[in-house]
Amino acid sequence: MKLLAIDTALSACTAVVLADGRLAAVRTEEMARGHQERLAPLVQEVMAEWGEGFTQLDRIGVTLGPGSFTGLRVGLAFAKGLALALDRPLVGVGTLEALAATAGFEGRLATVLPSRDGAAIQGFDGEAPPLGPPRWANWDEAEALCRDWRIEHLAGEAPGGFAGLPFQPVRAPDPEALARLVARTHPGGVTPIYLRPPDAKLPQAKARP
Repeated sequence: MKLLAIDTALSACTAVVLADGRLAAVRTEEMARGHQERLAPLVQEVMAEWGEGFTQLDRIGVTLGPGSFTGLRVGLAFAKGLALALDRPLVGVGTLEALAATAGFEGRLATVLPSRDGAAIQGFDGEAPPLGPPRWANWDEAEALCRDWRIEHLAGEAPGGFAGLPFQPVRAPDPEALARLVARTHPGGVTPIYLRPPDAKLPQAKARP
């Protein structure tokens, strides 16, 4: 199998090619914004490094969120357009699952991404199916979930000492871990995972006198 996986959900812009189980080419750049301008050139660079054409790809993969609203829209729009143009299956993977694959912990792991007053959280037990869908919880609820899931380790971003568990900082999915997750995920419906409304608010219409 030959695949292209992209990620624009968090603090990086990533494109990676996995060909027949081998990491063939990768480009990743840390960025908080600017994914829209950088993604297409990054994909061109990684395909040029691989040395084979887009028509040689068997599938396209993309992170679905949670993450930056703008970053997710950029990645999903690009991946959908490319998959449609090539007539290839599109595979979506959750950002929290990609972070779990990056952490590589074999026991019970929770991945955490903070927001204004809580966090997106999901529990995992090795490569078994997730312990539940990704969800948003305030910090007290998140700690309770960690107890309920019997979590042994945390990865992602969280306050120091959260839940009294060992913590592995992971700011974005590792490219190879992401690509291998895409390779073993069955193609299906690709819907962005939005757990919270966006922080940006539309301006309120002024009342008429």
